[in-house]
Amino acid sequence: MAIISAFRALRPSKELASRVASFPYDVLSSAEARILGDKNPYSFLHITKSEIDLPEGTDIHSEKVYHKAADNLLIFQENKILVRDEKPAYYIYELTMNGKKQTGLVCVSAVADYENNIIKKHELTRPEKEQDRISHIRITGAQTGNVFLAYKSNVSLSRLISSWKESNEAVYDFIAEDGVGHRIWVVHNPQTITEITQIFHLQVPFTYIADGHHRAASAAKVKNTLGNEATADAAFFLTTLFPSDELRILDYNRVVKDLNGFSEKDFLEKLTKNFRVEKINRAYSPGRLHQFGMYLPGQWFRLEASENSHPNDPIGILDVSILQENILSSILGIQDPRTDNRIDFVGGIRGLNELEKRVDSGQMKAAFSLYPVSMDQLFDIADSGQIMPPKSTWFEPKLRDGLLTHLIR
Repeated sequence: MAIISAFRALRPSKELASRVASFPYDVLSSAEARILGDKNPYSFLHITKSEIDLPEGTDIHSEKVYHKAADNLLIFQENKILVRDEKPAYYIYELTMNGKKQTGLVCVSAVADYENNIIKKHELTRPEKEQDRISHIRITGAQTGNVFLAYKSNVSLSRLISSWKESNEAVYDFIAEDGVGHRIWVVHNPQTITEITQIFHLQVPFTYIADGHHRAASAAKVKNTLGNEATADAAFFLTTLFPSDELRILDYNRVVKDLNGFSEKDFLEKLTKNFRVEKINRAYSPGRLHQFGMYLPGQWFRLEASENSHPNDPIGILDVSILQENILSSILGIQDPRTDNRIDFVGGIRGLNELEKRVDSGQMKAAFSLYPVSMDQLFDIADSGQIMPPKSTWFEPKLRDGLLTHLIR
């Protein structure tokens, strides 16, 4: 059963919350972060992307970047931009995008649960990305990035959280520049804290990483590296848990730089081995499994996978697997999408226009739109101990960094 705990969050005042809150470190380039940071001295990007306060061209993985992050975090605390709560609490985090609300519980989850597969994974991690977060956590002494966890919906917990929201005032309530609404409540009542902890301990057997595999892995490795020097706080890591019935996975699309030497005509001919190929006169987002949109310069196509083109196991039946095996690997020669620089990935939130733009600019030769993975598929794969192909899931809206930080020393 899942072990979670209340914690003493480091967080901004109500007046500064909207200015401190920043996009996650891994959705912005250094150049984009520098522009935002220059406009806003309160932005948490000064901690999560601290290279913006060093000369341009600084290696973002150098020790000086992590030490600058630690210095900035200390300055934020000394200037009371961020203040640590006196007592442990849970925090309710509601996000609203396009009129749809989803509500998560911000807490800390046990590193032991991650190691014992109570917290289930569905993606492999990359060593260089792990090392980046390990260095950031180790030197700053803080977990600044949230791990987005899902759990199978629980009626008792949903009622308890709804009741707290209805009877208490939110400490933060603002709409960010991208139009997403953010509201946070502090759950400070000891009895309610105990009730929430017990629900997870008795009724929630597993939680599932939706987004943040590298942050979770890094937190575990930092705790183990510290050994006897690890504090009790280091045995937990910052998480926000959402019920599955409030989550929706968006498509995660692909663009490729070349057709592996094939002409468009020959490429289209090769596709007919495993797909029904149809020209269409509009941008196409698939309406069901095993259909794909494909964009070549100036023209959209609808592809439909033939029944014998894929296995029916939990991994093979995924559209990202069908695309990888029957097009990217077998025709275009892209064997490992994690390392091949001929492929790039575009989150569904960017829309089909972004796919057209990347191809029409000449930067890419083809784009593929996919039907999104379902929560049930994610759970099935994680429960079976299997691993999804890279870049299979895209969740929106994103949690903001800086609103709630977990200190481990």
